[in-house]
Formats: sequence, C-alpha cells, structure tokens
Amino acid sequence: MQSFLVLLQHLNQFYYLQVAQVCTNCGVNMGEYFCDICKFYDDDTKKGQFHCYDCGICRVGGRDKFFHCKKCGSCYSNSLRDNHSCVDNSMRHHCPICYEYLFDSLKDTRVMKCGHTMHCECYHEMIKHDKYCCPICSKSVVDMSKTWKRIDEEIEATIMPEDYRYKKVWILCNDCNDMTEVYFHVIGQKCSHCKSYNTRTIAPPVLPQ
Repeated sequence: MQSFLVLLQHLNQFYYLQVAQVCTNCGVNMGEYFCDICKFYDDDTKKGQFHCYDCGICRVGGRDKFFHCKKCGSCYSNSLRDNHSCVDNSMRHHCPICYEYLFDSLKDTRVMKCGHTMHCECYHEMIKHDKYCCPICSKSVVDMSKTWKRIDEEIEATIMPEDYRYKKVWILCNDCNDMTEVYFHVIGQKCSHCKSYNTRTIAPPVLPQ
C-alpha cells in the first residue's frame, strides 16, 4: 500500500507514467519484487514470487520448488514431477466443488490420482463427508482396498433370495473402465478385473451382427 501511494505521488508530481521497479526521476524503489511482464509490485518477498513464462502469470512459493507441466498447463510442486497423471489443461478448469477457477486461484490445489484437480480444502471437505470418488470421472481418489475387503465379507455373509441368487448384470468399473458380467448382489457388484466395488450397472453390450 505504501509503494502504491508513493507511485501516485510521483504521478501527480511529474505527470509521467513509468512502469519500472525504480523511478527514473528520483531512484525510489517501488517494490522489492517487480515483474516487468505482469507489471506487478510486491514488498513481501517472503512469498517467493516468480514469473512462469509458460503460465503467463506470476506465482508464489519459490521457483526452485515448482515445475511447469506442459500437458496439465500449470505449475505443480516438485513432489508431483513424474508422480501424477496428466490431464490436458487440468488446471484451466473450475474446482468441481466450489467452482472457483483453479488456474489463477490463490488457494492450494490437490491433484488426485486420476489427474483431475480441486482445491485442497474442498478435497478434505469431500473426504470428511465420506465421498471418495472424483466428482468429474468417478474414479476412487483414495486407497479403498480395506473397504472392498469389508464389502467382500458382508456379501459372503448375506445370502441373496433364490429368485436373485443366479441373476447376472453387466457392470462398468469406474476405476479401470472394464466392462464385465457378474452376479447381482444387493450390497454391490465387484469388478472382475481390478476387484473394485466402484461400479455401476449398464445395459448389455450390443454384439455385432
């Protein structure tokens, strides 16, 4: 705020608009951080500001702690280098929970196992409400192996009525995208390929004539 007031004072005094870190008339430093591309000033350099040429904007957190993923179209933490599923321009979308645009959001962002993104706080709120699937693609976002084992035990202990015991249905697995025909059970249908219960019933596939 102080730098902004100094800048206004200079404009009133010299009637000369200049976009630079240091005033050419008196040598006053307008801001400890200055981006000559974004024309952005900031005195708090503890934020670790840096300009990403691929993003086209200034970011915070320190240039050495981030890398730019060209496919996802945004800067990610170094911990995600070679350690995330890429989705084309995944950050150029709105958070599926709060619908704020993610690319220039100041909030921390979470990259899920499927590659889709949302705010960290929205992700934790979703998990807190026992929602473990991506709101966009429906893939599981956490390790569900213990839950699948518990469902196995429940199904084994729950005998279906005679009329439904040998009924079969076609399912699509949200986790591996495999289609299989399985025995129907009121508790859930298990994917024969990846053993997930994150499935949904579908119409039987149309066989070629």
